[in-house]
Amino acid sequence: MNGPWTRRAARGRAWRALPAGLALAFAGAAAQADGVASLRDFVRDVKTGRATFTQTVTSPDGARRKTSSGRFAFMRPGRFRFDYAKPFEQLIVGDGHKVWLYDVDLKQVTVRDMAKALGATPAALLAGAALERDFELSPLPERDGLDWVQALPRHKDGATVASLRVGFRAGALAALEITDLFGQQSVLRFSDLATNVKLSDERFRFAPPAGVDLIPQ
Repeated sequence: MNGPWTRRAARGRAWRALPAGLALAFAGAAAQADGVASLRDFVRDVKTGRATFTQTVTSPDGARRKTSSGRFAFMRPGRFRFDYAKPFEQLIVGDGHKVWLYDVDLKQVTVRDMAKALGATPAALLAGAALERDFELSPLPERDGLDWVQALPRHKDGATVASLRVGFRAGALAALEITDLFGQQSVLRFSDLATNVKLSDERFRFAPPAGVDLIPQ
């Protein structure tokens, strides 16, 4: 979902009875631990989900910003779908075997094997099944009313992101902040989240439309 600051990448582009000081310290530790626990619970207990999202991508120097929005859905393990509606229509589908990226305006489809495309990516974190294997988790302080956890890729080779931060509100997924290897930042805010809902397998299938350029990677 992230890459160098290009038109396509920008398009492509989700936790007292003690003396006051001790009480605050323990409260802060508990709040931070909740973010890690919420992420683990999310990966363990939530098998399907759908939500609307807004995504803001900021260039490494902070001078340029692009905002997009759409809908997101996933089905574990390894199936996910991002429908970007504004400002450009774009579709990203992981079908369990391959990841398809369809740019409607460019009439172009890019396809990669999922094993190569997923790795330590935001999609792997949300829709994958190997959280502890792929990511090193650590709690972060509460911010914006959310419990946060940082997820760092354990294996640097092939990773497309430098760090991920996931925010939860009362145990529900609320935000995802991504910093890629170029220093570009992407923030996704989720709303209308519904979990463990019935989703059709067809939702996570993709067939390239006639007349588009198909680019294997």
